[in-house]
Amino acid sequence: MTADIVLRGVSKSFGATEVLKDLDLRVEGGTVFALLGPNGAGKTTIINILSTLVAPDAGTASVAGFDTVRDRDAVKQTISLTGQSAAVDELLTGEENLRMMGRLSGLSRSASAARATELLTRFELVEAASKRVKTYSGGMRRRLDLGISLLLTPPVVFLDEPTTGLDTRSRQELWDVIRSLAANGTTVFLTTQYLEEADQLADRIAVLDHGSIVAEGTPAELKARVGGEVLAVHAPNGDVAREIPTDGTVAGLRAALSTVDDAAAVSLRSPSLDDAFLALTGRPTTTTTIEEEVAA
Repeated sequence: MTADIVLRGVSKSFGATEVLKDLDLRVEGGTVFALLGPNGAGKTTIINILSTLVAPDAGTASVAGFDTVRDRDAVKQTISLTGQSAAVDELLTGEENLRMMGRLSGLSRSASAARATELLTRFELVEAASKRVKTYSGGMRRRLDLGISLLLTPPVVFLDEPTTGLDTRSRQELWDVIRSLAANGTTVFLTTQYLEEADQLADRIAVLDHGSIVAEGTPAELKARVGGEVLAVHAPNGDVAREIPTDGTVAGLRAALSTVDDAAAVSLRSPSLDDAFLALTGRPTTTTTIEEEVAA
C-alpha cells in the first residue's frame, strides 16, 4: 500500500517551547489514521505542518508525494482541512455556503449547484438547505463544514478534533461520514482527544505525548500492550473502586485477587485504550469523555 502522508525527523519549537521532537510518521493511503493525545501534545502543530500552514524547523513532511515546504501549492490541491471550528458563513443558507465555495474553488455555476445538492444529500442537510446557518445545531454546522471541505473530493482529508463540543448523536453522525470517506478511498488523518473515537474509527493509531510518538499500531495492538484482562474491584454501591491489570494468566489473576478483600465484589474486563494510554505514557488521560461533555 502506498503512503499518502510521511514525516521524517520533524521537529518544531515555538520560542523556547519544543512542541515536536524528531517525529517520524507514515500513513497509508485509503485508511483512517488517528493521532491521539491530550490537549497541548502537539496534534494541531502536526496538522498545520502537513497542511502547509507551518514549516518544520527540522525534518521533512510530504503529502501524496509532495513536500509540504517545496511543493506547497501542489499539497494544497491535494488536501482539505477541517479545523476545530466550523468555517461557515452564518448569514448564508447551507446551500448558499456550498455554492459560493464551489464557485471560489473554480467550479462553474451549474457544477457548483449540482455539487451542493449532492453534498447536502450526503450529509443529511437537505431539509435545512434553505435555512440560515446561524439556526443550525453544532452537529449540522460541522457536517456543512466537512461538506465544504469535500467540494473537490481531495484524496487526503485532515480533521483536527472534528467532534469536539458535539453531542453524542452529532458525533455518531460524523463518525459515519468519516467511515464513508475511507470506504471510498479517501485518506483521513484525524486528531482527537477522545479515546473511544480513535478506537471506533481508526485503522491505526499513534499516541502522541509531549511532542513524541510513544506508540503506534492498530487499536487491538495498543490494547494488547497492556497485557491480559483487567480485574475491577467494586465498592458496595457497585461503582468501580480500583482496577488491577493482569497478564492474562491464571497465576496473574490469582496474584491480583490476593490483594483484594475476600468480601469484595470483582469483575473482569478486556483492556481499553484508556489502559493502553496509561501504560504507554505513565499517566491517565486527562481528556474529557463524551458523557462528561454532554452532561456539562
